[in-house]
Amino acid sequence: MKFSGLIISLLLLTTAASAQSTFIRLETSKGDILLKLYDKTPLHRDNIVSGIRKGRWKSALFNRVIKDFVSQAGELDDPILEREKQHPDQKPQRLKSELYPDLYHFKGALGAGRDDNAQKASFLNQIYLVAGKKQSDAQLDEIESKKGFKYTPEQRETYKTKGGIPRLDGDYTVFGEIVKGMEVADAINQVKTDKHDLPEVPVVFNATVLTAKAAAKLLN
Repeated sequence: MKFSGLIISLLLLTTAASAQSTFIRLETSKGDILLKLYDKTPLHRDNIVSGIRKGRWKSALFNRVIKDFVSQAGELDDPILEREKQHPDQKPQRLKSELYPDLYHFKGALGAGRDDNAQKASFLNQIYLVAGKKQSDAQLDEIESKKGFKYTPEQRETYKTKGGIPRLDGDYTVFGEIVKGMEVADAINQVKTDKHDLPEVPVVFNATVLTAKAAAKLLN
Protein backbone atom coordinates (compact mmCIF):
# COMPACT_ATOMS: atom_id res chain seq x y z
CA MET A 1 0.00 0.00 0.00
CA LYS A 2 2.79 2.44 0.89
CA PHE A 3 4.59 1.68 -2.38
CA SER A 4 1.39 2.20 -4.41
CA GLY A 5 0.71 5.46 -2.63
CA LEU A 6 4.21 6.70 -3.47
CA ILE A 7 3.75 5.84 -7.15
CA ILE A 8 0.41 7.68 -7.25
CA SER A 9 1.92 10.74 -5.57
CA LEU A 10 4.78 10.86 -8.07
CA LEU A 11 2.37 10.54 -10.98
CA LEU A 12 0.23 13.38 -9.65
CA LEU A 13 3.27 15.62 -9.25
CA THR A 14 4.49 14.83 -12.76
CA THR A 15 1.03 15.47 -14.21
CA ALA A 16 0.78 18.80 -12.37
CA ALA A 17 4.15 19.87 -13.72
CA SER A 18 3.41 18.86 -17.30
CA ALA A 19 0.14 20.83 -17.33
CA GLN A 20 2.22 23.96 -17.92
CA SER A 21 5.14 24.15 -20.28
CA THR A 22 7.53 26.57 -18.60
CA PHE A 23 9.04 26.92 -15.15
CA ILE A 24 11.68 29.21 -13.71
CA ARG A 25 13.93 28.73 -10.71
CA LEU A 26 14.98 31.64 -8.54
CA GLU A 27 18.23 30.77 -6.79
CA THR A 28 18.11 33.30 -3.98
CA SER A 29 20.41 34.06 -1.07
CA LYS A 30 17.66 32.58 1.13
CA GLY A 31 17.19 29.39 -0.88
CA ASP A 32 15.54 28.25 -4.11
CA ILE A 33 12.03 29.05 -5.35
CA LEU A 34 10.43 27.14 -8.22
CA LEU A 35 7.80 29.05 -10.20
CA LYS A 36 5.30 27.74 -12.71
CA LEU A 37 4.48 30.18 -15.54
CA TYR A 38 0.96 30.06 -16.92
CA ASP A 39 0.51 29.24 -20.58
CA LYS A 40 -2.71 31.27 -20.36
CA THR A 41 -0.59 34.45 -20.09
CA PRO A 42 1.84 33.94 -22.98
CA LEU A 43 2.93 37.59 -23.28
CA HIS A 44 4.14 37.72 -19.69
CA ARG A 45 5.52 34.19 -19.81
CA ASP A 46 7.57 34.87 -22.93
CA ASN A 47 8.68 38.29 -21.70
CA ILE A 48 10.31 36.99 -18.53
CA VAL A 49 11.77 33.96 -20.30
CA SER A 50 13.33 36.26 -22.89
CA GLY A 51 14.67 38.52 -20.15
CA ILE A 52 16.23 35.59 -18.31
CA ARG A 53 17.94 34.34 -21.45
CA LYS A 54 19.30 37.84 -22.12
CA GLY A 55 20.78 37.95 -18.61
CA ARG A 56 18.42 40.58 -17.16
CA TRP A 57 17.70 38.49 -14.09
CA LYS A 58 21.27 37.70 -13.02
CA SER A 59 22.34 39.03 -9.62
CA ALA A 60 18.90 40.64 -9.36
CA LEU A 61 17.54 42.04 -6.12
CA PHE A 62 14.33 41.90 -4.18
CA ASN A 63 14.32 45.67 -3.82
CA ARG A 64 10.88 46.40 -2.38
CA VAL A 65 9.73 44.06 0.37
CA ILE A 66 6.55 44.86 2.28
CA LYS A 67 5.71 42.41 5.06
CA ASP A 68 2.46 40.52 4.50
CA PHE A 69 2.00 42.24 1.14
CA VAL A 70 4.55 41.55 -1.62
CA SER A 71 8.22 40.88 -2.31
CA GLN A 72 9.08 42.83 -5.46
CA ALA A 73 12.07 42.54 -7.79
CA GLY A 74 13.32 44.19 -10.96
CA GLU A 75 13.13 47.83 -11.96
CA LEU A 76 11.42 50.20 -9.53
CA ASP A 77 8.69 52.59 -10.68
CA ASP A 78 10.59 55.87 -10.20
CA PRO A 79 13.63 55.06 -12.39
CA ILE A 80 11.37 53.77 -15.16
CA LEU A 81 9.09 56.81 -15.11
CA GLU A 82 12.02 59.24 -14.86
CA ARG A 83 13.70 57.62 -17.87
CA GLU A 84 10.48 57.89 -19.84
CA LYS A 85 10.07 61.55 -18.83
CA GLN A 86 13.47 62.29 -20.33
CA HIS A 87 12.33 60.86 -23.68
CA PRO A 88 8.80 62.21 -24.23
CA ASP A 89 9.06 61.48 -27.94
CA GLN A 90 9.26 57.75 -27.27
CA LYS A 91 6.21 55.66 -26.46
CA PRO A 92 6.49 54.05 -22.98
CA GLN A 93 7.25 50.34 -23.19
CA ARG A 94 4.54 48.26 -21.58
CA LEU A 95 3.24 44.71 -21.80
CA LYS A 96 -0.46 44.32 -22.60
CA SER A 97 -2.40 43.13 -19.56
CA GLU A 98 -3.55 39.50 -19.42
CA LEU A 99 -6.31 39.56 -16.82
CA TYR A 100 -8.45 36.49 -16.11
CA PRO A 101 -10.89 35.82 -13.23
CA ASP A 102 -9.27 32.46 -12.47
CA LEU A 103 -5.78 33.98 -12.14
CA TYR A 104 -5.87 35.80 -8.84
CA HIS A 105 -3.63 37.08 -6.05
CA PHE A 106 -3.49 34.15 -3.62
CA LYS A 107 -0.41 33.72 -1.46
CA GLY A 108 2.43 32.50 -3.68
CA ALA A 109 1.12 34.03 -6.92
CA LEU A 110 3.56 35.71 -9.32
CA GLY A 111 2.46 39.09 -10.61
CA ALA A 112 3.71 41.87 -12.89
CA GLY A 113 4.05 45.42 -11.58
CA ARG A 114 2.79 48.50 -13.41
CA ASP A 115 2.09 52.21 -13.07
CA ASP A 116 -1.37 53.82 -13.13
CA ASN A 117 -1.89 53.53 -16.88
CA ALA A 118 -5.52 53.11 -17.91
CA GLN A 119 -4.82 49.96 -19.91
CA LYS A 120 -3.40 48.20 -16.82
CA ALA A 121 -0.39 47.27 -18.93
CA SER A 122 2.64 45.85 -17.10
CA PHE A 123 6.21 47.06 -16.78
CA LEU A 124 8.58 44.83 -18.74
CA ASN A 125 10.95 44.09 -15.88
CA GLN A 126 9.10 44.28 -12.58
CA ILE A 127 7.72 41.21 -10.82
CA TYR A 128 6.37 40.45 -7.37
CA LEU A 129 5.59 37.43 -5.21
CA VAL A 130 2.34 37.71 -3.28
CA ALA A 131 2.45 37.30 0.48
CA GLY A 132 -0.74 38.91 1.77
CA LYS A 133 -2.96 37.95 4.68
CA LYS A 134 -5.87 35.59 5.29
CA GLN A 135 -9.18 37.16 4.36
CA SER A 136 -12.62 37.01 5.93
CA ASP A 137 -15.91 36.55 4.06
CA ALA A 138 -16.78 40.16 4.91
CA GLN A 139 -13.55 41.41 3.34
CA LEU A 140 -14.12 39.35 0.21
CA ASP A 141 -17.74 40.55 0.03
CA GLU A 142 -16.48 44.13 0.09
CA ILE A 143 -14.00 43.47 -2.73
CA GLU A 144 -16.71 41.85 -4.83
CA SER A 145 -19.02 44.81 -4.25
CA LYS A 146 -16.36 47.35 -5.22
CA LYS A 147 -15.10 45.50 -8.28
CA GLY A 148 -18.32 43.96 -9.54
CA PHE A 149 -17.28 40.32 -9.75
CA LYS A 150 -17.79 37.13 -7.77
CA TYR A 151 -15.18 34.76 -6.39
CA THR A 152 -15.71 31.05 -6.78
CA PRO A 153 -16.11 28.96 -3.61
CA GLU A 154 -12.60 27.58 -4.22
CA GLN A 155 -11.10 31.05 -4.50
CA ARG A 156 -12.84 32.17 -1.33
CA GLU A 157 -11.54 29.15 0.54
CA THR A 158 -8.00 29.81 -0.67
CA TYR A 159 -8.12 33.44 0.42
CA LYS A 160 -9.59 32.47 3.80
CA THR A 161 -7.17 29.63 4.56
CA LYS A 162 -3.94 30.63 2.76
CA GLY A 163 -4.29 34.37 2.26
CA GLY A 164 -3.38 36.80 -0.48
CA ILE A 165 -4.20 40.29 -1.77
CA PRO A 166 -7.68 40.25 -3.35
CA ARG A 167 -7.76 44.04 -3.78
CA LEU A 168 -5.22 43.65 -6.63
CA ASP A 169 -7.44 41.25 -8.57
CA GLY A 170 -8.54 42.50 -11.96
CA ASP A 171 -5.96 45.30 -11.92
CA TYR A 172 -2.57 43.54 -12.07
CA THR A 173 -1.65 40.56 -14.22
CA VAL A 174 -0.94 37.29 -12.43
CA PHE A 175 1.13 35.03 -14.66
CA GLY A 176 2.50 32.25 -12.46
CA GLU A 177 2.78 30.77 -9.00
CA ILE A 178 5.21 29.21 -6.56
CA VAL A 179 5.15 25.41 -6.71
CA LYS A 180 8.10 24.80 -4.41
CA GLY A 181 9.97 26.99 -1.94
CA MET A 182 7.12 28.85 -0.27
CA GLU A 183 9.11 28.82 2.96
CA VAL A 184 11.90 30.68 1.13
CA ALA A 185 9.42 33.27 -0.15
CA ASP A 186 8.10 33.67 3.41
CA ALA A 187 11.63 34.23 4.72
CA ILE A 188 12.25 36.90 2.08
CA ASN A 189 9.01 38.67 2.94
CA GLN A 190 9.97 38.84 6.62
CA VAL A 191 13.43 40.41 6.25
CA LYS A 192 14.21 43.74 7.92
CA THR A 193 13.89 46.70 5.59
CA ASP A 194 14.66 50.42 5.64
CA LYS A 195 12.14 53.26 5.25
CA HIS A 196 12.15 52.68 1.48
CA ASP A 197 11.19 48.99 1.90
CA LEU A 198 14.67 47.94 0.74
CA PRO A 199 16.08 44.92 2.63
CA GLU A 200 18.87 45.94 5.00
CA VAL A 201 20.78 42.83 3.94
CA PRO A 202 20.47 42.43 0.13
CA VAL A 203 18.38 39.49 -1.06
CA VAL A 204 20.01 38.50 -4.36
CA PHE A 205 18.83 35.93 -6.90
CA ASN A 206 19.57 34.43 -10.29
CA ALA A 207 16.71 33.20 -12.48
CA THR A 208 16.94 30.24 -14.85
CA VAL A 209 14.40 28.72 -17.23
CA LEU A 210 13.42 25.08 -16.73
CA THR A 211 11.44 22.64 -18.84
CA ALA A 212 8.43 20.88 -17.37
CA LYS A 213 10.50 17.68 -17.26
CA ALA A 214 13.30 19.33 -15.27
CA ALA A 215 10.76 20.92 -12.93
CA ALA A 216 9.05 17.56 -12.34
CA LYS A 217 12.36 16.11 -11.15
CA LEU A 218 12.70 18.94 -8.62
CA LEU A 219 9.12 18.45 -7.44
CA ASN A 220 9.73 14.75 -6.98
